[in-house]
Amino acid sequence: MFGMDHNSFLLLDAAVTIVGLVLLITKFKVHPFIALTIASGFLGLTSGMPVEKVMKSFQDGFGGVLGFVGILLGLGTMLGKLMADSGGADQIAQTLIRAFGIKRVHWAMMFAAFLVGIPLFFEIGFVLLAPLVFIVARRTGLSLVKLGIPLLAGLSAVHGLVPPHPGPLLAVGVFGADIGKTIFYGLIVGLPTAMIAGPIFGAWISKRIPGSANPELVAQIAQETDNRNLPGFGITVFTVLLPVILMLLKAFADIFFAADNHFRIWMDFIGHPITALLAALLLSFYSFGTACGFSREKIVKLLDQSLAPVAAIVLIVGAGGGFKQMLVASGVGEVIGNLAVQTQISPILLTWLVAAVIRVATGSATVATITGAGIVAPVVALIPGVNKELLVLAAGAGSVILSHVNDAGFWLVKQYFNMTVAETFKTWSMMETILSVVALAFIMLLSLFV
Repeated sequence: MFGMDHNSFLLLDAAVTIVGLVLLITKFKVHPFIALTIASGFLGLTSGMPVEKVMKSFQDGFGGVLGFVGILLGLGTMLGKLMADSGGADQIAQTLIRAFGIKRVHWAMMFAAFLVGIPLFFEIGFVLLAPLVFIVARRTGLSLVKLGIPLLAGLSAVHGLVPPHPGPLLAVGVFGADIGKTIFYGLIVGLPTAMIAGPIFGAWISKRIPGSANPELVAQIAQETDNRNLPGFGITVFTVLLPVILMLLKAFADIFFAADNHFRIWMDFIGHPITALLAALLLSFYSFGTACGFSREKIVKLLDQSLAPVAAIVLIVGAGGGFKQMLVASGVGEVIGNLAVQTQISPILLTWLVAAVIRVATGSATVATITGAGIVAPVVALIPGVNKELLVLAAGAGSVILSHVNDAGFWLVKQYFNMTVAETFKTWSMMETILSVVALAFIMLLSLFV
């Protein structure tokens, strides 16, 4: 078409679609949900997909994201609402401020997110810890971006680099790497990377873009509490960390027990993200509810109130998933990945590059890690002496680069922190890019010693 081969046309089509999407939202002020839906349909029709599959692909992507993220958002928002109204979030915030001091509390955010995020999916960690960002910002007067970017960096670093997160875990299988070494190397690389992309970059960018909290969300999950019977710090932390504990138990069971072992089967159920977060919510009915003097009617009312503000977020995140699926189904990700493989470079750098370009094309870190590993594995198998664990990390590092409008996480951060598209690019997208590049540098450095 237009004198171009099919692959070149796909790349041009995707670029035009993404530019058009940004213009719809920024210049023409079209609601992101509608803009994402229009862009998805346009890409599907112009890329040569069968007409009957265009909306089906969007629907599958939409449902695939909301079938998981939508449930987590609902459960996490309910838990956040109870934690906020009971004073639990305030209790944690005040403790962090006292322990680290106002000048270093953004470092506390990064460390907390890094630890909590090891067994948690990014979305779960985000909805669990976002109330703390709002509360600490109000208590200290610090910029929301200065506190939020370190939290996001901590969560994103472990999401991309450390099993049992799905991307690196599946890449371990593709490359035949050792899971224990991968976790160890991932922590070695991930922590300093999160420090640079989080507190250091966050402190710098917050002077230029301070950010402002979404007022509707603040009213639900970070408002001042008039409850005088505050939950204790210990029970508050235990309630929030219960999903972490259950998912860690699942991870250990998966490592040490056979797939048909009854204990592992039950732990896979109990430690599933939805089950684990539901368990924390049920516990919160007592720890943030009846133990604080709330009646059943009060608890139900708070749960109902918590869901209204996330309705728009759920739709936007789902539409972002639909757009991502359209990029995958149209073949754009595969085209870019194959182009990257044709370059003659270091296996670690090649793995990072393939995952990075697929991430930019499809918007999914997990898809980028798995697809990138699958594309590169046959190539690096022909090269002796390559450290397989570092290849896993390289794929994970590439998979978090430049989150933009085709990533559901981009819209989640934008809506929670009440930023414009341009501000989200300058904060969240830039942080993800720094995270990816710095992680690659540390991986290359580590390759000199292992």
